[in-house]
Amino acid sequence: MKPETMTSITDRPFFCSWSGGKDSCLALCHAIKQGGRPQSLFTMLTEDGRNSRSHGLPKSLLEQQARQLGLPIVFGSATWGGYETKFQAALRECRQQGIEHGVFGDIDVEPHREWCLRMCQAKGLGVFHPLWQRSRRELLREFIDLGFTAIIVVTQADKLGPEWLGRTIDDAAMRELAQTGIDICGELGEYHTLVTGGPLFKSELTFTRKETVHHDGYWFLKLE
Repeated sequence: MKPETMTSITDRPFFCSWSGGKDSCLALCHAIKQGGRPQSLFTMLTEDGRNSRSHGLPKSLLEQQARQLGLPIVFGSATWGGYETKFQAALRECRQQGIEHGVFGDIDVEPHREWCLRMCQAKGLGVFHPLWQRSRRELLREFIDLGFTAIIVVTQADKLGPEWLGRTIDDAAMRELAQTGIDICGELGEYHTLVTGGPLFKSELTFTRKETVHHDGYWFLKLE
């Protein structure tokens, strides 16, 4: 039988797998609302330690998010080839610090969920997926209605053009994303976001928008 995601995180210390984007933020919000005790954020960076692996966000912005959330942030740094080894090394440190569970923002891509379970359970940590198998439209609606703010920072070039970079996730964007025919939450990598503020944040992030860059089939909005 396949290992299962936890159904409750009440009063349990956890780390949140943190991309800097809307889904990890909403997962963190749900885990806190359900009585979980957040201990840290955890983000994997590129091998040079400058940007996040998933969204290409600068380390300084992720650190700013953590400060605004009032949480420490832990980083791992690796090539794609060494990703699992470095990820598990960080999980081992979490376990040694008394953290018992990981919170993840996956929605319904089963291989992603199974990977999280395999990585965490190998180090004795439980896994909590508060967004799992919920309606995409419902999740995006909830993110907006709660008062979180986010902008699009990456698009898959054959799905969304560079004109989407910098767009705020709001009602208009939600309608237009639905019209494109893509997954409106970007669960398959069609786009990625940066959360810039909301109910968990002390204040809005401050940053500068730089140039747009295209490489490896994606458009990126460079920020600092």
